[in-house]
Amino acid sequence: MFSNRKLRAFLIGTLFGLLLSASGVIIAEQGPVGSVPFDELRTFTEVFGRIQKDYVEPVSDKKILEDAIRGMLSGLDPHSTYLDEEQYNELKVGTTGQFGGLGIEVGMENGFIKVISPIDDTPAQRAGVKAGDLIIRLDEKPVKGMSLEDAVKIMRGEPGSEITLTVVRENEEQPLTITIVRDVIKVKSVKSRLLEDGYGYVRISSFQSGTGESLQDNLLDLEKTNKGKLKGLVLDLRNNPGGVLNAAVSVSDAFLTSGLIVYTEGRIEDSQYKFRATPNEYLGGAPIVVLINAGSASASEIVAGALQDHNRAIIMGEKSFGKGSVQTILPTTNGGAVKLTTARYYTPSGRSIQAEGITPDIVLSKVRLQELEKSSVTPITESDLSNHLTNGNSEAEPGDQKKSELDTLALTNDYPLSEALNVLKGISIVRSRLKN
Repeated sequence: MFSNRKLRAFLIGTLFGLLLSASGVIIAEQGPVGSVPFDELRTFTEVFGRIQKDYVEPVSDKKILEDAIRGMLSGLDPHSTYLDEEQYNELKVGTTGQFGGLGIEVGMENGFIKVISPIDDTPAQRAGVKAGDLIIRLDEKPVKGMSLEDAVKIMRGEPGSEITLTVVRENEEQPLTITIVRDVIKVKSVKSRLLEDGYGYVRISSFQSGTGESLQDNLLDLEKTNKGKLKGLVLDLRNNPGGVLNAAVSVSDAFLTSGLIVYTEGRIEDSQYKFRATPNEYLGGAPIVVLINAGSASASEIVAGALQDHNRAIIMGEKSFGKGSVQTILPTTNGGAVKLTTARYYTPSGRSIQAEGITPDIVLSKVRLQELEKSSVTPITESDLSNHLTNGNSEAEPGDQKKSELDTLALTNDYPLSEALNVLKGISIVRSRLKN
């Protein structure tokens, strides 16, 4: 066991070592060694000694110090944290598009785990987990009092194993019980399809290191399928929890030809960046509607904000999550890392995303489309009346009309997507008439 003097020297050295590994600028701002808060460190060492001596079970020095670091970081904001070696490796794997678990992006809120967004085509999404759910139990273990890292460890496990989440959901009177079978999460971040002739749909579920290149490939494939340039595009960022900053810049750049995309501001020089668009543009100026909701966070908000500020797209849906802070991963000498909030994001016009989010140009309520039952009575039109006049043109042969894509969208209960397509069609009509 350390003597008080040795312990004090050890802790001071440890704290300064952490600061040194993070940034030399931070140390310079703290002033000379004499400005170190010795009184606060004295309290820390006193508690450290009490734990070693009086706690009901022996606790290693390593665990006490790592837990102290975690507490120090978690007290700053919900996104700053300490990652041990295993967690750091999992983080690096996650940004490449394959990792184990349930498939949800989570954060902390009032001591509970809040679902920021379920990821597309994952066990959590298939089981019915929704953005905004508060997880209060993991199997039989209450979440209250757990750290986010401990909760994530419990949620991860062997593929094929089950976990039961107890969640509180808005507008539900009783907590819901959701059982999920764990699986290896393989995220394909970009998917696309034609909604109908001339109108494309691109879904980005998360921002990974290769998302920008994948988007460009999907846009080219849409043009090939359409056999020509698109009249309009729906870019779906709903329930997209974010990801890699450079990927968000690359996606924005695909639709812009010049100007600022996003900039960051923080206390240290390394946290101040400006990202600008390049001349390449992949849609030839075709109109874009971007769909967002409360599960759209971070990198997805950067894209929506940039396209909105440049008047390049119409933003539709719900107000976004509002995560406008930058986390920098700072590796430590023990193989772990510190994830530290170092800056805030700002849209090209200078709007801070943090705790504000992106407000849509067109706000859509949470409604569901449903096809009405067909009436047994056929509506009477002019053409059904006896001796009706013809219009002078050859009459079309009677028969069932081909079901429109909009009807198909209605059947899938995706009201925002059907409205986005309507807006694109409207813009296309106006542009065509203006040309004439």
